[in-house]
Amino acid sequence: MKRPLSLVIGASAVAAAVAGCGGGSHTSSTAAGYGAAAPAPAAAVGAKVATRPTRLGRVLVDGRGRTLYLFGKDKGTASSCTGACASVWPPLTTRGAKGVAGTGVRAARLGTTRRGDGHTELTYAGHPLYTYAGDARAGDVKGQGLDQFGAEWYVLAPSGRKIDGDS
Repeated sequence: MKRPLSLVIGASAVAAAVAGCGGGSHTSSTAAGYGAAAPAPAAAVGAKVATRPTRLGRVLVDGRGRTLYLFGKDKGTASSCTGACASVWPPLTTRGAKGVAGTGVRAARLGTTRRGDGHTELTYAGHPLYTYAGDARAGDVKGQGLDQFGAEWYVLAPSGRKIDGDS
């Protein structure tokens, strides 16, 4: 029986797509977890916070060198970023530990807060910490000063203060 070439090509494309969606565990092959459409919270036991030089000066970063941000809408240690916000600005979460202070970070400034979804988010100097999905590489600061989800986002200095070009 002869099949039209377009049917064979179409069936092959569907089979390839299904094979690419197979079960089992999945780890992202993108650099440091960047580029995912809806990144999951970066959960780790004792997630690390360190510092790194950027074009804005020395800023806080996670254990993979991703820049950490504060959200101007947060009140105290309570996170105001959930749902769609958390898919663009993934919170830095940890499992059962306060966090690990890396180079340039004061351990006394690290803390945690319980999110509405039950996860534990790291804080620094009282600010819940987030990464930004738009940062393609470690050390990027593309989220700096963006006004999204009801307030502005800023990188943090090792002092725990926001770095703001206006201040």
